Amino acid sequence: MNLTALQSERDIVLKHFVDSLGCLNAGEWATGAAVLDLGTGAGFPALPLAIVRPDLRITALDATAKKVAFVERTAQALGLAVQGLTGRAEEVGRDPQHRGAYDVVVTRAVAALPVLAELALPLLKPGGMLVAQKAQLSAEERAAGLRAAELVGAELGGEWQGQLPVLGDARCLLVLRKVAETPDTYPRRTGIPNKRPLG
Repeated sequence: MNLTALQSERDIVLKHFVDSLGCLNAGEWATGAAVLDLGTGAGFPALPLAIVRPDLRITALDATAKKVAFVERTAQALGLAVQGLTGRAEEVGRDPQHRGAYDVVVTRAVAALPVLAELALPLLKPGGMLVAQKAQLSAEERAAGLRAAELVGAELGGEWQGQLPVLGDARCLLVLRKVAETPDTYPRRTGIPNKRPLG
């Protein structure tokens, strides 16, 4: 299975491991926080986070079962406490076991901000935060994301801009803080958030 297009050790270290840990620039993460990596792929940022913050209770969510199985096997081999979860975010967000269950949802290059807001906010506890990692965030996407966030019970919680070490590639984080319960109508059924984004 092709888990990453990167070939060199240098690129994998910088563009996957180091880049993944940029999410910690979002601010203070409480000890023992329940964290969901939405769209984990090959386990980024779930695995690097588990290495540097073993206190976190991390769940790695992806729609592809083979990717989740890879993350679980890797975590087990490294002695990391990462739990895999296979499913679509639209469905998991309606599951009582996961809806409102997480302190932090982190995403890395998954979707546009309005889509992320609808998929992630139902999964968060009140006061929880969505940490969206982006290479770039246009003014249009940012504005649409903040409008979508308001609809699902969130507000802007913070922003960070910087560069990837050594390479100098631009990186940014946008944090949405959950301030109200997400209406029961969200997330909409599978595929709709991408086809008709909020905001």
